[in-house]
Amino acid sequence: MQPNYPDEQLRFAARLYYIDGVSQTEVAKMVRVSQAKVSRLLAIARERGIVRITVEEYNPQNPGLEKDLRKKLGLKHATVVRTAANATGEVARQTVGHFGAPIIAGLIPTNGILAIAGGRTVREVVEHFPEGRSRGLTVVQAMGSIDSNISAADAIELGRHITQLWGGNFLTLTTPAFAPDRKTRDSFLAFEQIRHVWKQLGEAHAALVGVGTLENSAFVERGVLSTRDIELLREKGAVGEICGRFFDRNGRECDTPWRDRVISIGFDQLKTIPQSIAVFTGADRSTAVAAAIRGGLVKSLVTDEDGAEGLLDGGASRGKKSK
Repeated sequence: MQPNYPDEQLRFAARLYYIDGVSQTEVAKMVRVSQAKVSRLLAIARERGIVRITVEEYNPQNPGLEKDLRKKLGLKHATVVRTAANATGEVARQTVGHFGAPIIAGLIPTNGILAIAGGRTVREVVEHFPEGRSRGLTVVQAMGSIDSNISAADAIELGRHITQLWGGNFLTLTTPAFAPDRKTRDSFLAFEQIRHVWKQLGEAHAALVGVGTLENSAFVERGVLSTRDIELLREKGAVGEICGRFFDRNGRECDTPWRDRVISIGFDQLKTIPQSIAVFTGADRSTAVAAAIRGGLVKSLVTDEDGAEGLLDGGASRGKKSK
C-alpha cells in the first residue's frame, strides 16, 4: 500500500529538487525526512501528477545519412542512429540497440521464418525488442555454436529470448560452427534433425546478422582464428565474415579451408531472403559491410553515424556485381 504522504509535502520536496536545484541530501533536511525517502517522495509526486516532466522532441535518427545510404548503396532500408559525441564500443552498441530495435522489429514479418545470428550489437537489438502481441515466427539459429562456452551474444541465446518475448518456435542448429573437416561437416548435415533446420533456413523471410572483419569478430575474440589463420584468409582476399563464412570485396565467399568446414546459412540462401538486415557500429567495419551489400548478402542495415559515414567516405557504392 502506498504511504499516505500529503500532497503539500510532495510539492515542497518537488519544488526544492526540480525547480530550485537543491540536492537530495539538503531536501531531506528541509522536508524533515530521511535521505533514502526523498527519492520515494519524488517518485510518488510523479505518480500523482504533481510533477509532470516534458522533454522536447528528439529525433534519434539522421535522415540525411539514411537517404544517402539508400541512394548510393541501393539498400531497401537504412537506419542511422545518432549517438553521443565520441561514443564508441559498448555505448554505441547500446544506443543503436535501444533506438534501432523497434525499427528492426517492424522490418521482421509477424509470421514466417527469421534466421538469427549472434553478435554484440545484434544482442543489444534483441534485448531491446519491444513487447507486443504474439507473433507466429519460427526463429532459426543461423550458425552452429562457436564453442562450448555459450555467451549471451550467441544466436542460441538470442533466439530463445525472441521466442520468450514474442512466442513462436525456435529451432537450434545443434552443431559446432566449424567441423574438423568436410567429411565431418557433411555427416552433420546428413542428420534428419539438422536437415530440417537447414531447410527452414533456405525458406527464411528475414535474417538478422552481424558483419565481422578479420580483426574484429567473435572468432578472433574466442581464439578460434589464430594470427596465421587471419593471414591466410587475407591472402585469399577475405575482407569480412557473416556467420563464419568469409567473403571478398565483391561479397563472394572465399575459397578457403573454412568454407568446407563451416555449418551455417549459405550465401546462396542468404541472398534469396527478402529482408536480410545487418546491424553494426563503427567505421572499422565499412569495407566489410560494403562488400556484403555488393554481394547481395545485406539488403537493409541499422548503424550509427560513424558506421554510415565510413560507408559513404569509403566510396562503397554498389557498382556492378561480378559474375
